[in-house]
Amino acid sequence: MRRNLFTVTLLITLCAITLVVTVASGHTQRSEFESPMVSRSVDIKPLAKSIARAKVSSVKSPSVKVASTIPQKISQSVDPLACAVQPETSKALRSRNSSKRALGSVELERFHRTIAAIAPSETLSTTTRAQFSYQPREAVFLIDPTNYGDRYFKDVNGNPAYRPPIVVLHETVGSAGGTLNLFRTRHPNDDDQASYHTLIQRDGTVLYLVPPDKRAFGAGDSIFIGIDGVAEAVKTHPKFPPSVNNFAYHVALESPPDGNTNAPTHSGYTIQQYQSLAWVVAKTGVPDTRITTHKAVDRSGQRMDPRNFSSSRFFQLMQTYPKTVEIPIGCTVPQSVSRLKQPIKQAKNVNRPPQQKRPI
Repeated sequence: MRRNLFTVTLLITLCAITLVVTVASGHTQRSEFESPMVSRSVDIKPLAKSIARAKVSSVKSPSVKVASTIPQKISQSVDPLACAVQPETSKALRSRNSSKRALGSVELERFHRTIAAIAPSETLSTTTRAQFSYQPREAVFLIDPTNYGDRYFKDVNGNPAYRPPIVVLHETVGSAGGTLNLFRTRHPNDDDQASYHTLIQRDGTVLYLVPPDKRAFGAGDSIFIGIDGVAEAVKTHPKFPPSVNNFAYHVALESPPDGNTNAPTHSGYTIQQYQSLAWVVAKTGVPDTRITTHKAVDRSGQRMDPRNFSSSRFFQLMQTYPKTVEIPIGCTVPQSVSRLKQPIKQAKNVNRPPQQKRPI
């Protein structure tokens, strides 16, 4: 009897320990993402600007197996690249959004157009062709549709929501597999939704998760301060503060094994990750002055990512690739507003969050 009681007690203790470890791990994983209702004024600056050109030897990414590739074409029954006009605020619509269907089968071209579509090979110089010689492994890994949304032409108040695109750099704070499992899980609750457009594994493999014409939920309470000093953010949800998500392209680096914590530092990223990151970001055509980090745009004061990131190494590698628009960020003007005689002009400081006093 005592032996059975001891066995039961031991099993209960082990289950409790496992639960505590699982919850702690999940909390660390989610710490990279939103605390959407937390807001305070912080000093936000863009990432370091361009760095002098440097020759960097090309590093080939090792061949690895990828969990899922989807080569099929997308349906052309409707324009899949059109912006949504404006978010609705009704509870019924939010309910429909939380249960919306996936995009269906999409081809790699939706995420990354070939260079032939940008410039015919015969027009490329020998030097330019050599710069395109690096080719990481790429794969499409679509996530659950509750974890991304449409880009909007107007915000919740009917103000113009167009902004020039930015690139926001992140890290996963956990393994790539754990992050993908999180993103592929249905999250009907708006508070739990999170995503990146692209994830770069430790070996340099590029995984495309959300098409660039869609809005990934990478930075909830966020704002970008450009070189002109104008605050840029768009409010797309009546419950949450404005964010950069409507015009941002979110790219994450898989954290090293010792980075699955809330510590301010870890061992850093591989050269293959830096090479693939520079390769991807160069294909967005986004100016260096509009490349930033999650830490820089975050207004909660809680984001540190990407930790141990070498901006000098990244921008040196960026100098070795020509900027193209093979990854076109944003969406096309919807048909319902394409017939406007005059384009809607962007108002300066729209959605600039009010300055708040710091707590004493």
